[in-house]
Amino acid sequence: MAKAKFILKEPSAKEETLIYLVYNYQYKRFKYSTGEKINPKFWNATSQRVKATKQFKEYPEFNSRLDKIENGINNTFRKLLNDGIQPSNNLLKEELENELSDNLVKPKKITFFEFITNYIEESKLNKSTGTIKVYNTTFKYLKTYAKKYKPIDFETISLEFYNQYLGYLKLENNLSSNTVGKHIKTIKSFLNEATERGINKNLEFRNKRFKTLREEADTIYLNIEELEKIEKLNLKANPRLEKVRDLFLIGCYTGLRFSDFTEINPENIVSNNTVIQVRTKKTGQRVSIPLHKTVRKILEKYKNTLPKAYTNQTMNEYLKEVVSLAGIKELIETTITKGGKVEKNVLPKFKLVSTHTARRSFATNLYLAEVPSISIMKITGHKTERSFLQYIRVTQKENADKLLTHPFFN
Repeated sequence: MAKAKFILKEPSAKEETLIYLVYNYQYKRFKYSTGEKINPKFWNATSQRVKATKQFKEYPEFNSRLDKIENGINNTFRKLLNDGIQPSNNLLKEELENELSDNLVKPKKITFFEFITNYIEESKLNKSTGTIKVYNTTFKYLKTYAKKYKPIDFETISLEFYNQYLGYLKLENNLSSNTVGKHIKTIKSFLNEATERGINKNLEFRNKRFKTLREEADTIYLNIEELEKIEKLNLKANPRLEKVRDLFLIGCYTGLRFSDFTEINPENIVSNNTVIQVRTKKTGQRVSIPLHKTVRKILEKYKNTLPKAYTNQTMNEYLKEVVSLAGIKELIETTITKGGKVEKNVLPKFKLVSTHTARRSFATNLYLAEVPSISIMKITGHKTERSFLQYIRVTQKENADKLLTHPFFN
């Protein structure tokens, strides 16, 4: 039997979130954005309607609108069956919109740039400052392109736009392939959100040729021996570097991002001082990480209250000094595609180290220590093993050494 229900896009949100109609029929599922938003605190998940409360005075009209949508989908489904037509998601959407054409409040037509402006403002409430910075940078390039060449709106985003915009980012702005890919990924995230809200109808951005570029980066990791060299450094005469070293090692043995490992406090140390438990800033995931002996030693040193960190940029600058003092100066060849050309450089390893090296070192060292990928992913937050394996850094020799212990080679 076909059944309609209403769900919130983000039930745990602290601000307004979209309401979706979900219609299950003939072992299929039809999901439709009502275009309506509600703060979850006013929502009754059992009745799937707005709570009757004085704080939300318009609840009778709001619920009446949801009733009309529910009646509309039921009428649409029956009508198709009565006419001998097999229902499908496309037919249900088309017929439902015809059925509700006089009842639904049509969202005001806004431009792509207006949507991005509003979306960035909304995101400031629930996304990290790093994400907002990425959004603003992508938006800046879009506005500059539109001013120099031609206006951009939902309808103009095509494969032709994609190819021209790639050239603009690569050749005119001399950006690396991975940076270009990050901008395309962000544009697609804007378009996906606008599509879910019923604002964008142009789906050409989902064409497989409208793809996010990705070049394997020459990022490095620090192995256990190198981490021990860093840990053994006597930096008491230089408190600036000592603080940076200690915070970096916390990241290397927890796998947390800079924004998380620099803000560990006594409340995060649980289970009789054996586990660190935090809710990550970027994804909101709660992760539990066994306390490594090095982490325990550093926390004891600071009485479980870590010193205030420098900015990420300053940390990266000081970190290179620390790693250089540890004698980690192996020469590394790097390649990057920039402005459409491949550039090669040879740099000492310490110059390639950043705060993010900590997280990559954690994942790689655990992988080489035969810790199951799924266990590491529970901490790093990778959704698929494929994305996780792209993240870790294992040389051909390290991979061969790892395989030597496998039963197949014995």
